[in-house]
Amino acid sequence: MLDLRTVTERLDETRAALARRGFTDAPALDRLGALAVARRDAIVDVEALRHRRNVASEAMAQVADKRSAEFAARRDELRAVGAEIKALEARQSEAERELTDLLARIPNLPDESVPSGSGEADNVELRVFGERPRFPHEPRDHVDLGVGLGILDFERAAKLSGARFVVLRGLGARLERALIQLMLDLHVDEHGYTEMWVPTLVKDTALHGTGQLPKFAADLFRIAKDAQWEREAEAGGHELFLIPTAEVPLTNLHAGEILDAGDLPVAYTAYTACFRSEAGSYGKDTRGMIRQHQFDKVELVRFVRPDDALAELERLTGHAEAVLQRLGLCYRVVELCAGDLGFSSKKTYDLEVWLPGQNAYREISSCSWFGDFQARRLKARFRPAPDDKPQLVHTLNGSGLAVGRTLVAILEQYQLPDGSVRVPPALRPYLGGLDTLRPPG
Repeated sequence: MLDLRTVTERLDETRAALARRGFTDAPALDRLGALAVARRDAIVDVEALRHRRNVASEAMAQVADKRSAEFAARRDELRAVGAEIKALEARQSEAERELTDLLARIPNLPDESVPSGSGEADNVELRVFGERPRFPHEPRDHVDLGVGLGILDFERAAKLSGARFVVLRGLGARLERALIQLMLDLHVDEHGYTEMWVPTLVKDTALHGTGQLPKFAADLFRIAKDAQWEREAEAGGHELFLIPTAEVPLTNLHAGEILDAGDLPVAYTAYTACFRSEAGSYGKDTRGMIRQHQFDKVELVRFVRPDDALAELERLTGHAEAVLQRLGLCYRVVELCAGDLGFSSKKTYDLEVWLPGQNAYREISSCSWFGDFQARRLKARFRPAPDDKPQLVHTLNGSGLAVGRTLVAILEQYQLPDGSVRVPPALRPYLGGLDTLRPPG
């Protein structure tokens, strides 16, 4: 969430920054400015009335005869002032409620270093790692390879759950587990992250804290509730959702907390299943494992000092890249232009892995710096020094990596003409030394 004071005091600058990312809802910003003025005026008026009430109360206390006309007049004045204060406080509360609702729907401001542009075509390629593999045959995609190896079963998954699900069988399931283990080992043992195990069901407040709500409600899976659940939800005032990414529970771990400056950066990693409805993606990537309703991911989250944030983004991106490098996969790093940034992001690098079966690069990790956008919603702060006023932390996260897409990339980049697939050397210790996946029979 943006800072109200910054938005209202620098409204023209805010408009220009938001226009870079394609946000042109002028009425919303105009209304924001008007509400901020109304709220500020109400606060001033309430304080003046409270002072007047105090003066009147002291004057009434000086009246000796509690049955006199003077005492009654003073009492009536106090009641009238109290009613005015109550009305103004109601106006102030309503303005604050509407302000909060409006701010929750306005995206983050892009950093000045973010390139301008309106969409994916304007993103900037920064670097490429490795060479695209060449084959003596027409490259197969992961669906043909996985089905041929007997490790991917889309038909039975559809029987169980419908479209955009997969059953991993035998070495497919073991390969998925091996990838998760390799990623976690690398991030914990070499990159210094603390491994966490977190719930995959979270309150709506957690999704609001990281920016998924209210903007992306259609992309989420809300839990259907029975009568008992409804009673508990009403009592607690919350709904539960399946997480779209471990970013949500990991970032919310420090909601409402003040961290010690000496503990920063705080770095967490976690494996979770993730769930997305893929609203608005009808007809896109319906074949295979690229865009599914349920998928596995290892997430990286960092809480950092504001002055260190840009350097920390480079560091986090390097940690995600290290997985691809360890696996020997060809990929590139792309900086997103302002018009392609996610709702909460201030600056983002995408890692895109080469998929020979599609003859294209596809996103496998998105590494983002959010500034204090999430922290303001979460009220996550740190105290620079023992006697200093708390400040908002900056948050960052990235996939380290999307596990299913990593499996896809291995199948396609390491394929052999007979339909076999070589196992990257880094994965072999997790697979009992197995060096090749071979078709049955």
